[in-house]
Amino acid sequence: MHLLHRLRCPWSFEDVPDARYRGAYGELVAASFLRSKGLRILRRNFRWGRRGELDIVARHNDELVFCEVKSTIAPAAGDPARAVNFGKRRLLRLGAANWFYLLGRRVPARFDVVEVFLAAGEKPLLRWSRNVFPVSANQ
Repeated sequence: MHLLHRLRCPWSFEDVPDARYRGAYGELVAASFLRSKGLRILRRNFRWGRRGELDIVARHNDELVFCEVKSTIAPAAGDPARAVNFGKRRLLRLGAANWFYLLGRRVPARFDVVEVFLAAGEKPLLRWSRNVFPVSANQ
């Protein structure tokens, strides 16, 4: 699994999987990629309570990284951070607040976005945007 981001997508052009499968596969690819960049994956798909979900929670040196993963089968123009709108940012901040509550304290943290382009039979293309928006809504 540590090399998943270097392997070709396991489906053909005739048999493209549904969005849920592509999303889960994209998260695995993103976790593999982040691991290769030196991040330690602490949790995938963190959800506590009804609101707020974090695709990947990782640690990079002394900083927590809350990572949103966006998977697509066609490269789209633009910055992956644009896919994370106001409502999604609110949910991500709620997820981060839940994480800090369970941790019992706040630590330095950031929000990243990884966009994963999954083409049938091709190696995934990844675009990683760091520190996309502040952890606190009033910053």
